[in-house]
Amino acid sequence: MQNTLKKLPLALLLVAIAQAPAFAKQTDAGKLDGPLNPMGGERAASADGSIPAWDGGLKPGSLSASPNGDYADPFAAQPPLMVITQANAAQYQALLTPGQAAMLKRYPNYRLNVYPTQRTARMPDAINQATRANVGAVTLADQGYGLNGYSAGVPFPLPTEPLEIVWNHLARYVGNSLEREMASATVEANGTSTLVTYAQSVHWRKALSDLQPEENVLYYSLIRALSPSRVAGEITLVHDPINQVAAVRDAWQYVPGQRRVRRAPTVAYDSSARYSYGQLTSDGVGGFNGAPDRYEWKLLGKQERLIPYNSYKLASKSLKYADFLKAGFIDPQFVRYEKHRVWVLEATLKPGARHIYGKRRFYIDEDTWQIAGSEMYDSRGELWRVYENYPMQLPDVDAPFPAMDATYDLISGRYTTNFMTNEYQKKMVFNLTASKDFYSPGALRRYGK
Repeated sequence: MQNTLKKLPLALLLVAIAQAPAFAKQTDAGKLDGPLNPMGGERAASADGSIPAWDGGLKPGSLSASPNGDYADPFAAQPPLMVITQANAAQYQALLTPGQAAMLKRYPNYRLNVYPTQRTARMPDAINQATRANVGAVTLADQGYGLNGYSAGVPFPLPTEPLEIVWNHLARYVGNSLEREMASATVEANGTSTLVTYAQSVHWRKALSDLQPEENVLYYSLIRALSPSRVAGEITLVHDPINQVAAVRDAWQYVPGQRRVRRAPTVAYDSSARYSYGQLTSDGVGGFNGAPDRYEWKLLGKQERLIPYNSYKLASKSLKYADFLKAGFIDPQFVRYEKHRVWVLEATLKPGARHIYGKRRFYIDEDTWQIAGSEMYDSRGELWRVYENYPMQLPDVDAPFPAMDATYDLISGRYTTNFMTNEYQKKMVFNLTASKDFYSPGALRRYGK
């Protein structure tokens, strides 16, 4: 190595020395007690103090929740530090993502209300212990399209490769299981919207009571459409594997009119997410999900960016969907932006691979591993769509969780939202166990009755 470095020109030598540590595997779990927090985020404040040090996150019991699941906004009295508009966007270019800049350019009334940063993210002790145990024990499998040795927690709290960060997002903690009712909407350029409501059950591998440790399962998900009447009773079942080379995603659908269960191999990649009317790809739900194998992934580093955070106002059950689903974008008065550190990944479509997005860029929150935002480019390299996630911390379950998300189409002016619960007066239920039989294809017809 030393002889090789001596032969390099000075400029290349400096680059080689600077880059070498970035590729070294990190195996010191003690960093999660020192410079890093238990999830793998930097514990310290940013250099200018605008991002505070992580001090444990939002503590259990620190925030009240009503019986219907309406969480009090702990930051309701805070005024914004600044408001970014089309007129002053150039002043804040360094903090804006290209997607945010494009939204400001396209919509004269679009704005970002920026508030003091609050690092509320926190996870249960059991998840933190599993994360610590993963250091040096969990590895990427089959070119990075699967995991070896993973059970729970953040797979790679000390990531050095882009696909390790992708898997941190795919396996992020949002509760070991979840049951809820929710709604999605497709909003036309003129502001009219089409609403679909669902009941959803999701169990991650730790919450499946009869799952064997060696079984290739990341999670099971079951969604039953409730309204409108033309889709009511339709059910989609997904089995997502932990090694996506050894086994691809399995999916089934039950359609009441046909009264039969059929495989749904298209619930993956760039097929249209059900009821999104072509506005959202299947692998775009939640920012990104499913197999990452159609893209070449590149780590662009960690940056300070403005991202939606602590979205208690947007999640409020005092709001109706019509209150914030406006033409072009979600009403900015309900959206809170903060400055946070994010990992930035770029995914470029492999030669010969098929996908409607030729390139995608992702911004992943260092504390939660949730994709906070992304940009999707078409095959010509033109920016097409912009994704944002609107998260909040649930202190009663120690879970970072999306209040909702949105995918904006810069060309058509339409957008799609997911995971809205404002009009449901029923609290989400977390951390129940279930058997694998609950998620069997044979059970779908029974659930559809």
